Amino acid sequence: MPPYGMILILYSKYWVGVGLLVSMAELVGPRLYSCCNCRTHVALHDDVISKSFQGKNGRAFLFSHTMNIMVGRKEDRQLMTGLHTVADVYCLDCREVLGWKYERAYEETQKYKEGKFILEKSKIVKENW
Repeated sequence: MPPYGMILILYSKYWVGVGLLVSMAELVGPRLYSCCNCRTHVALHDDVISKSFQGKNGRAFLFSHTMNIMVGRKEDRQLMTGLHTVADVYCLDCREVLGWKYERAYEETQKYKEGKFILEKSKIVKENW
């Protein structure tokens, strides 16, 4: 919050005041994705690589990093883009299956997915938006 006595005017997405310009993101915090079941934070919006992926239950997002998740046992799975070694990922708090982690891609064109995470849109909710 502003120092005592400073007058601020909310203009669009910025706080404007005498010698002060702070974005709302700095006041509110980073945009996050949380588990749909327990609201545990699982990913940052800044870590979204793509929103054009397909999960088991519909649309899914590809993330470079996640947080507060557990990685399950590795298994080979035939996906739409070929054979991959993947591991399901679970919310650390409630154990909800949120998606999977790409451990290995067998096709050269799919190698960019290795070490990345799929979180299904239906399993996550937006926070601080």
